[in-house]
Order: sequence, then structure tokens, then C-alpha cells
Amino acid sequence: MSPSDTPVAPRFGSGTVVAAPPAELLFEMRGVDKAFDDLVLFADSSLTVRRGETLSIIGESGCGKSIFLKMMIGLIPPDAGEVLFCGEDVTRMSADALGRVRRRVGYLFQAGALFDSMTVVENVGYALREHTDMSEEVIRERVITCLEKVNLNRRILDQWPGELSGGMRKRVALARAIAVEPEVVLYDEPTQGLDPQSITIIAEMISELQQDLQITSVLVTHDMRCAFSVSDRIALVHDHGFPFVGSPQEFAQSEAPPIKEFIAEALEEMESAPVD
Repeated sequence: MSPSDTPVAPRFGSGTVVAAPPAELLFEMRGVDKAFDDLVLFADSSLTVRRGETLSIIGESGCGKSIFLKMMIGLIPPDAGEVLFCGEDVTRMSADALGRVRRRVGYLFQAGALFDSMTVVENVGYALREHTDMSEEVIRERVITCLEKVNLNRRILDQWPGELSGGMRKRVALARAIAVEPEVVLYDEPTQGLDPQSITIIAEMISELQQDLQITSVLVTHDMRCAFSVSDRIALVHDHGFPFVGSPQEFAQSEAPPIKEFIAEALEEMESAPVD
């Protein structure tokens, strides 16, 4: 049991110990299977995400981390098992119900997924135009606010994605993800291909947004620096499941061979990876 799972806490000033309220579960993945032809990614796998926490999902390339993230909101269906969001199984939802769930979730895609044919203001405000009746003036102000939250200046509003650096494109994509004021943000490799300074900036923003907006954050990442700096818990994907879920401290201190091997490989990959 990890320290964050300990069910008791001292009552201040009383000298007695009382039960702490259980953390609310935002996502519950129960007995999930997923395979593509002969490639088995997950087999009877389970994982929970607590409201308000930052959880990082790590694992070797090709193990299915990004697939798992997409299963969480019904972008890819599991072959078996349950995927619960606030207690409701997204695999059984109607298209309308699933659409309502997705509007509560911000998604930062691996490559940012900005529309090259749209300016920054159009990209960040896209979901607001599609799903709200906000005026263009109000949308523009919301876009400016979101850009400021990710340390970008309004001077880039009318620029095109191709005119921005890789780190700036990631931050614009993050501004778009939070524009709809989501309850949870899913990050798919938010620091991939970035230089060390940009990685630090993105990691700091993830932590700041989680605190300022009171959101839940789930990261798929290869970058151990990012995972250790932002996470309340880390979940390792290995052998079609999650053999380890615990705090960064527990992860770092573990003597389990899969964990030690992953840390060594991740550090080597970070040192040799090209940057944008």
C-alpha cells in the first residue's frame, strides 16, 4: 500500500486517528483486453484514476500506452472489460452521451494535432465555436486567457502553427485543451521531441494547471523527468498490464527488474533522442 493509499489520518489537535474519506474515482478500467491481430496490448488489465490527481502512464514503445488513453474516453473500444467514467461505462454509451463525456475532457494529442489551415486563435477557440454559443469576441478573450495560462503572448493569435517552434505548438495545443474548462486533461507524450528547457516548461505548466484549475491529469510519457516532477502516482505498463502503480518515490526505490530496466532504458533514450 502506498502512502497516498493509507486510510487513516490524525485528527488535528485530538491525538486520535480517524478514517480519511476515500478518494473519488474519476476513471475505472476493469479487466480490459485489447489486441490488434496477434499483438496483445492488454489482458485483463485494471487501473483507476482519482479525481484531482496527476497520474503518469509509462512503458516501453509499442506497449499500448496511447491506446489505453484513447480507450479511456471511447476513441478506441476495448475488446473486453469495462471503462467507467464517473461510474458509467463509456463502452455502453450512446453517441450523444459519449459526446457529453468528451466535452468534459481535454485531450493533448501526441503531435499537438493543430490545424495547419487555422491560425492560433482559430485553433484554440475551435471547440468553443463547435460546442457553445459564445460570441467571437468572448471566444477571443477566452483564447487570450488560455494562452496566458501557458505563458504565450497574444501577439501570436494570428500566426499559423507552422510559424511556431515545437514547444510553442505544444503550448498552443495545451491552451486548446483547457479552453473548454475540462474536468480532466489527457496528455499523450506532451514532451516528446522537445529540448530540455521546453520539457521543463511543459512539466511546470502541467503542475500549475492541475493546481490552478483543480483538474485531473493523466499523462502518457517516456520522459522520466516529467513523470517524476508532476505525478502523484506512476503506472508502469508491462507484460499486458500494470504490475506497478505507486508514488514516484516508490517507483524510484523499487528493486523490481522491470522497473529498473525501464528507468535505465528511458534515461538512455532521453540522452540520445533528437530534439525539435
